[in-house]
Amino acid sequence: MAIPSKGRISEPTLRLLEKAGIGLKDTLKRRLFSQTEHPNIDVMFTRATDIPEFVADGAADLGITGLDLIMERAGDVKILEDLKFGKAKLVLAAPEDSKIETPKDIKDGSIIATEFPKLTRQYLKEKNISAEIVELSGSTEIAPFIGVADLITDLTSTGTTLKMNHLRIVDTILETSVKLIANHESYHKKRKLIEEVRTAIRGVLDAQGKKLVMLNVNKGQLEAVKKVMPGMTGPTVSKVLSDDGMVAVHAVVNEKDVFRVVNELKRVGARDILVVPIERIIQ
Repeated sequence: MAIPSKGRISEPTLRLLEKAGIGLKDTLKRRLFSQTEHPNIDVMFTRATDIPEFVADGAADLGITGLDLIMERAGDVKILEDLKFGKAKLVLAAPEDSKIETPKDIKDGSIIATEFPKLTRQYLKEKNISAEIVELSGSTEIAPFIGVADLITDLTSTGTTLKMNHLRIVDTILETSVKLIANHESYHKKRKLIEEVRTAIRGVLDAQGKKLVMLNVNKGQLEAVKKVMPGMTGPTVSKVLSDDGMVAVHAVVNEKDVFRVVNELKRVGARDILVVPIERIIQ
């Protein structure tokens, strides 16, 4: 599995693998290759920009990287899962003091600086814009102010960096997030193991933002409790052996609803309420 060696998605990737039970055996020494807790899975650390090609070429069976890089690097790969982090937008931006407010305002022959020439070229073709592309490897934001370009295309998550550099978003080219990808041939030959990895990771993703709420309640208040906490497929109810009049109830609840649910449960007579973290949900 190829994963980013550094950058904004590196640490979230390592945390995700750890929670999925595929954590690194040796976390102290960061080498090119590392073994994981799974005997048949090794991790290769590399640049996020290279991962689509490594996976497409079969140098790695699996990879974790951004959709923007997958599309830019022309990797013919199988996208297995959206990992729901690293969200950003590839945008077209112009200096705030320019007259460019929409794509239609871009004059023929304008110069656009970017780290994403392929995606930018596709966008210009779709919008029927005649412009020249200058490829840069970094510091794209400064290009319009040193005479290198009239506009830029760049990734942004909040827009703050663009505003700090006095740039205005003209249009959104692509919305991106981090994906789990597979080599097509590897998926065919190693499908069982790859699907096991996918299931483990999806279990972590499905558990995000959810808590397990457990409680005891008198049978007479059970219906009122069910209305308060329906859970994913309805609450689970079991008998409390030490008390014939009580039942135990537990259900998965969205984290944002826990405060309200707990207080409503107390109101209808629930007691011994526990709110427990969930590491994985396997459906």
